[in-house]
Amino acid sequence: MNLTEYNQCVDAHADGVYRFVLKQIRDKDIAKDIVQDSFEKMWRKIENIDGAKAKTYLFTTAYHTLIDYTRKNSKSARMNEVDYNQHSHNSQYSDLKEILNQGLEQLPEIQKTVLLLRDYEGYDYAEIGEITQLKESQVKVYIFRARTFLKNYIGKVEAVI
Repeated sequence: MNLTEYNQCVDAHADGVYRFVLKQIRDKDIAKDIVQDSFEKMWRKIENIDGAKAKTYLFTTAYHTLIDYTRKNSKSARMNEVDYNQHSHNSQYSDLKEILNQGLEQLPEIQKTVLLLRDYEGYDYAEIGEITQLKESQVKVYIFRARTFLKNYIGKVEAVI
């Protein structure tokens, strides 16, 4: 990767990486710091990165930086499975986005990560597996579980509308 490719990568992917990180931690300043750290790490290894795989490298670096930050700053990690029958949404709301964001916050970290990479950023299963260092089949399972939880959380469409 050369300087021009690096600058193009910054221009093309900075917003997407920021959105991905912000959805995970909900703190704008920390999200900016993690994105900046990710680009710094990418800059340090600029000679070793293939320009065609820069986006995947960047998201992988951002994901691992996010994990490191989360581990450092959390007293206890909540990595257990969610009981899908325990949570449901039955209040009357008109804002589906608000309900989805509330549901996303209740997902385990790995399910939230793979769902955001798939549905918000448009990665395919193999790329998500590469970023998160999971097998493709496990990525599919986590996405299925996350979508099932969100479906159950939202409940009936009539309750949302």
